[in-house]
Amino acid sequence: MPLDFTKHFVAVPTEFKLRNNTGCSWKVTVKLMNSRVTLDQGWATYAAVHQIKIGYMVTFKLLTPDTLKVIIFDNDGIEVVNKCGKHDKAFAAKE
Repeated sequence: MPLDFTKHFVAVPTEFKLRNNTGCSWKVTVKLMNSRVTLDQGWATYAAVHQIKIGYMVTFKLLTPDTLKVIIFDNDGIEVVNKCGKHDKAFAAKE
């Protein structure tokens, strides 16, 4: 996450819920690495399940202090709409 984004938090959460364009939620942990806040456990599985490929653009919008809306765009700039697929139960966020 850009440092300009994280300065809006009193304290950066240790976990975020990622909500996609169909309302499904997924949880990921947050880790400090090389003075940057990164998405950690759960992100690789999220990216695989939602078929995020190299060249895709992913945007994040802060909905609540611990929830980010994720919108994925393909190489042509078209929004990718993902139905809730098979989520790893360890990372599926409870509403």
